[in-house]
Amino acid sequence: MDMTGVRLTELVEAAGCAAKIAPGELAGVLADLPRVPSEKLLVGFDASDDACVWDLGDGRGLISTTDFFPPMVDDPFLFGQVAATNALSDVYAMGGSPALALNLLCFPNCLGIEVAGQILAGGAEVCSRAGCVVAGGHSINDHEPKYGLAVTGFVELGQLLANGGAQVGDALVLTKALGTGILTTAAKAELLDAAGLRVATDSMTTLNEAPLRLARELGVWPHAATDVTGFSLMGHSCEMAEASGVTLEVDAAAVPVMARAREMAALGLIPAGAYRNRDFFAPRVAMAEELPLDLADVLFDPQTSGGLLLALGEKDAERLVGALVDEGLPAAVIGRAVPRGEKSVVVG
Repeated sequence: MDMTGVRLTELVEAAGCAAKIAPGELAGVLADLPRVPSEKLLVGFDASDDACVWDLGDGRGLISTTDFFPPMVDDPFLFGQVAATNALSDVYAMGGSPALALNLLCFPNCLGIEVAGQILAGGAEVCSRAGCVVAGGHSINDHEPKYGLAVTGFVELGQLLANGGAQVGDALVLTKALGTGILTTAAKAELLDAAGLRVATDSMTTLNEAPLRLARELGVWPHAATDVTGFSLMGHSCEMAEASGVTLEVDAAAVPVMARAREMAALGLIPAGAYRNRDFFAPRVAMAEELPLDLADVLFDPQTSGGLLLALGEKDAERLVGALVDEGLPAAVIGRAVPRGEKSVVVG
């Protein structure tokens, strides 16, 4: 519980993964960066994947990733938990396990140092749950608070996942419900009560460890994976489709949505990042004309610490979803991969 009386969200312009640079602008910047080729670099930023992977030469890959953002909740400890959960997710999305983390903290002078301690404690709690060692970090003064982690993990190369492996006929599994951006925006506007916000925070502090653990136990390893974060389900689906050379068909009615997210969307409580996502990705998406606007807004909603989007065989997907639901996760089969068409994603 926050004992500081501080409202962190009043200090920031954007919140969580909605604070990402607009995808079109970011793509333009990355396109001009020089590449230093290396046979050891198995995954870089060319495919818009979740992390980079370096071949260690012993059958394992080293996963390296970083993620940080401004607060989307007022409680400093909870903010630390959400930010750490989000950062660790990139390692899980590559099929690996997190091993080592460094704190990244930007902190304003107007806040008491005890607030920084609560943020770091929240991150440490999540890393402890994940079996990940927090070994250090870096902090600077900034006019807005921001927190996250630089994470190192490891993966057996035979189980390395990327967003480019989806195969025609694969089913698509989403492991968490959508709506975090909309619900946290509504809470900041004081139009959503604590119970409504808790739906989002409970999801945002749930590690994406279970889907991989259960996939291993069941022998149903995915062909492709990505975590659904700031570029929305539609944006990350476009990236998976294009990297895989397929089209993804998404059944909008099957997509799990957080309680009250559509209600808040219908009231216009849409984060700015959703509009940026729509501007950039909508030309690559075919949406059914009858799709309600509030549901379309949810599909473009920037997620903070969202679930995994997995592509795997149809029967395997059903078994995995059943096991995830048994563990209390709102996982669902939301579509399938089909031969490449005019659009990257088709929503019906």
